[in-house]
Amino acid sequence: MKILINAFTALALMTGANAATADDRLVLYHWFEYIPQELLDKFTAETGVSVTMDTYDSNEAMLASLKAGGIGTYDLSVPGDYMVAIMANEGLLDTIADGELKNKGNIAPEWANPNYDPGRRHSIPYQWGSTSFAVNRDVYGGDINTTDILFDPPAELQGRINMLDSQGEIMAMASLHLGIPQCTSDREQLKALDAMLQDAKQHWASFNSDTAKEVLVSGDAAAGQIYDGFAAKAREEGANIEYAYATQGYVAWMDNIALLRDAPNRENALKFMDFMLVPENVATLTNWAQYNPGVSGVSALLDPALATQPEKNPHADAGPGVFIEVCSEDVQAVYDQIWTNLKK
Repeated sequence: MKILINAFTALALMTGANAATADDRLVLYHWFEYIPQELLDKFTAETGVSVTMDTYDSNEAMLASLKAGGIGTYDLSVPGDYMVAIMANEGLLDTIADGELKNKGNIAPEWANPNYDPGRRHSIPYQWGSTSFAVNRDVYGGDINTTDILFDPPAELQGRINMLDSQGEIMAMASLHLGIPQCTSDREQLKALDAMLQDAKQHWASFNSDTAKEVLVSGDAAAGQIYDGFAAKAREEGANIEYAYATQGYVAWMDNIALLRDAPNRENALKFMDFMLVPENVATLTNWAQYNPGVSGVSALLDPALATQPEKNPHADAGPGVFIEVCSEDVQAVYDQIWTNLKK
């Protein structure tokens, strides 16, 4: 989740490499609004390591920044599942040797050997959840459990929809809407995907990830693509919204803490990864972020209200949760062009 690098951050990139060589420093590249300050303060109190954090608003923005000069400046980033595989394939990640993480055994079995990072050689689990969309029930009272809400919206919602500024999540949900494979190479399917998105764009008010919650709370948007934890927080802040689980399906994801290549403070990065494998610390994160943990021994420490949130409980007719797929290079080039055309 995730603020694009601003002028201040750009300055930090130029000076951070020198500052980050201090023995008591950790430089973290993270989604926006996705970790409580109390956890960072606790880490510093326990280790003496101070944390500098820059933020981003999408996996793609993070990748572009690292490839443009961020490698060697940051120690850790927090990529989604598919992005871990992309980063590993592009040589952007370091390898965690056996025994370097004393708390690695705390990883929940279902997340210990994911296909995007076999054996957890580069990353540890952070939080997992879903991406769908939410609708203001003061504006629209009809059926919302369909991706038509985003791509062929009713009149009440037209021109009042915010989409995440995230290629992976928009493309995955668009593929579910059309009933086509995520990484299709079929020319007719790709043409249909491009045409559908271009037609849908006229009904969208904005592409924004870092204010996806705020625009629903303020009423600036009547519907919006959003992460489940953000939707829950929007409800808590007074928005009369309902999180949808479309019959066509929704996006599932697991975010991860990944060790970056040429991390200037590698030892401190490993300390932070171990810190984020302690159940008590993961519970603090989960209770605040309102997603789901990937570490064992956390359940008893969680707020019981989390389990009953509607955002965490798909209805009986909900479609499948699908993870974003990594496309071949030639197919990805076509998707990149469709995305570029969409953002014009």
